[in-house]
Amino acid sequence: MKLTIRKKRNITRLIRKITFITIVILMIFTLVASNEITHNQLSITAQPLNQCLSTDLLPCTDPSQETRLQPFIPNPELNNQQRFLSAIAKKLPTIPQPGTYEYILLRAYGAVFVNQDVGIKLPLKDIFANEQETQEFQSSLTMVHVDGTNDCYLQKSAADALNKARIQQHIPLKSGYGSGDCTRTFNTNLRFWHKYANDKILAKVQQGQETRILGLVAPPGTSQHLWGLAIDLRVSNKEQIKALNENGWFQTVENDVPHWTYVGLSKENLLLFGFNKKIVRGITYWITPL
Repeated sequence: MKLTIRKKRNITRLIRKITFITIVILMIFTLVASNEITHNQLSITAQPLNQCLSTDLLPCTDPSQETRLQPFIPNPELNNQQRFLSAIAKKLPTIPQPGTYEYILLRAYGAVFVNQDVGIKLPLKDIFANEQETQEFQSSLTMVHVDGTNDCYLQKSAADALNKARIQQHIPLKSGYGSGDCTRTFNTNLRFWHKYANDKILAKVQQGQETRILGLVAPPGTSQHLWGLAIDLRVSNKEQIKALNENGWFQTVENDVPHWTYVGLSKENLLLFGFNKKIVRGITYWITPL
């Protein structure tokens, strides 16, 4: 009888030890796995795009291992339009069909969708329907004040890049220091449209019969200014242009001379992403190949 009780106690102790060891092993495994995930996440860094785009570093992005933090590199064997579309397809859930109003807008204002800066946020479409949609998007942005201005804000990466350029060179805003040069509301966009155009012209734009107006003023809900990635500046010399270009700012809307877009690429890499260089009356524009 005593032997049986002793055996039972030994078995009970053994079961407890096994249970305890199992729990400890599971805890260790969980901690190790958790640490590995954290380590892997922290080790994923966005390699500077200009380094990745050098000839001998093109293989730095492996499509099978692609993450949102890795810069996208277009296939250089594709034509300009294909390279551009492959880049914006990473940002836009749906690419508009050629001939549609959305496609016309993308052709005019879609330069920002190639931006590889992980610090910026892009809209999921190229047109906002109303003030509410605009405010919902803008409220999700990280905005930073442009140095030396009054109530002028841009998305942080764009503002930081512009501030660096303005340290290199004196580059004033188009109308002084007002917010109208920077990120705009839907209603401000609408007011500018009514100043230079009307509903009849809008109908022609939507039908593809009028596109020149897009170089003067953006239709309601379509301005790059709504996205916090554009600004109107007074630029008068090559040194100012160089400072802006070196910090990712380019003129991308043909005939809109004061309008500058934060593309976030170097001048050399604009060609790789399919942009067409076009000089109009001495002004260099980088146009989407659509």
